[in-house]
Amino acid sequence: MGNRLAGRVAIVTGGGGGIGRGVCKWLASEGAALVVNDLGGRVDGTGASSGPADSLVTEIRAAGGKAVPNYDSVATMEGSQNMVKAALDTYGKVDILCHVAGILRDRMVFNMTEEEWDAVLRVHLYGAFHMVRNVAPHMISQKYGRIVIFSSGSGLGNSGQANYAAAKEGQVGFVRALARELAPYNITVNAVYPGGDTRMTQGIPDTAREIRAQRGITTRQEERQEVENPRDPERNAPKVVYLCTEAAGNITGQVIGTSGLPMSLYSPRHVSRVIHKDGRWTLDELETLMPSSLTQGIPNPAPAAPPPQPAPAGMRA
Repeated sequence: MGNRLAGRVAIVTGGGGGIGRGVCKWLASEGAALVVNDLGGRVDGTGASSGPADSLVTEIRAAGGKAVPNYDSVATMEGSQNMVKAALDTYGKVDILCHVAGILRDRMVFNMTEEEWDAVLRVHLYGAFHMVRNVAPHMISQKYGRIVIFSSGSGLGNSGQANYAAAKEGQVGFVRALARELAPYNITVNAVYPGGDTRMTQGIPDTAREIRAQRGITTRQEERQEVENPRDPERNAPKVVYLCTEAAGNITGQVIGTSGLPMSLYSPRHVSRVIHKDGRWTLDELETLMPSSLTQGIPNPAPAAPPPQPAPAGMRA
């Protein structure tokens, strides 16, 4: 398609399938040389296979691109070190990091095990740290880098995904801190909220979907649009790849929505209402003021279902 990334080297974690696969193909089409990382496991993170990474590397090479596979896990520091070593040994440097890898262990928090909590955070949040920790010194040395961390709109709250939401919003805070630390070295760091029909979205339990629907909770990713393939995961790729180019050098510390047709900029958190008193508040004062000030009109994300209405008298058995 072009040569915007000619001479650049990219590592994509979780690049063998779904959204990551599309990102890899777009990066390669713009001239980037790739380390395609994919553990090849199941959606819950168990198992392993070289198939997904090998298949994509073969496809990229057949199209004239440059790519090597890697099968390590982002959940360990050693695995991330191996990915960076693969880039340095093969291409001599690393310019771009896209941390896409992710797993799901969905469960209501009162049934969740510590292992289910830890496993999700280790891939998403620890994985982001492991990868950045190992690429940052090289990017700092060359005074250039593009880092894109794949967060999720689910971080804003989904029933049955407390572990996933914690990891994904943790990534956003991580990105905002990194952007300040790395900006002096011409390194941009952004988070994206991607979306599409992938193994992960198809793996969300029907019970979780039903609970959200009953409570009026929907996400933009769950809304269907009357257009051709609105949920095609490859719709994310050009928007993500733009953030990896020199043209996006003025964008850092941001959260960008890449799902579906639009590309969205999320506003950072800011104070929306304030009440003030010269002195300590009392509970009596707060009980009086809060309903008419700070909390007036705020939405309930999961309102209680209305009680069932009795059938009209003529309809009763």
